Amino acid sequence: MNPASPVNASADYHVTDQVGHLLRRAYQRHTAIFQSVVPASQLSAAQFVVLCVVRERPGATIAEIAQASAMDEPSVRGLVERLKWTDWVSVAHEPGDKRHATVTLTEQGKRTLGETLPHAQQITELTFGDLSAEERQQLIRLLRRISGAAAA
Repeated sequence: MNPASPVNASADYHVTDQVGHLLRRAYQRHTAIFQSVVPASQLSAAQFVVLCVVRERPGATIAEIAQASAMDEPSVRGLVERLKWTDWVSVAHEPGDKRHATVTLTEQGKRTLGETLPHAQQITELTFGDLSAEERQQLIRLLRRISGAAAA
């Protein structure tokens, strides 16, 4: 048997060493930190992202929110629906076109976001943990490259 065959290569494959697994673990840790720090415990990390996007782009469509948040449209649609139930966003539909909706923050949504934003840096700091300043910058650069996100 060829020593470079897929059968032999698979013996060296350990899922816990793979980038996808490690990214997922890091994200799970970040989400747990978010939930432990945010005072509005009913607000999820994904909902927070949607609220931030809507704050930056008032009147954004579901598609625009999905693109800006790097989430798929069905997920954003569900998040927006839950945010609407909590009266954190309002949704306006184009006359005659129920599919085309624009989303804006309500006063309650602005208050919730205002209460949560001061904790955002603390969440980032806790997620970075004991990484040095150089390691933090390197991690951000590498994540941007891997994700295809433009440098800020």
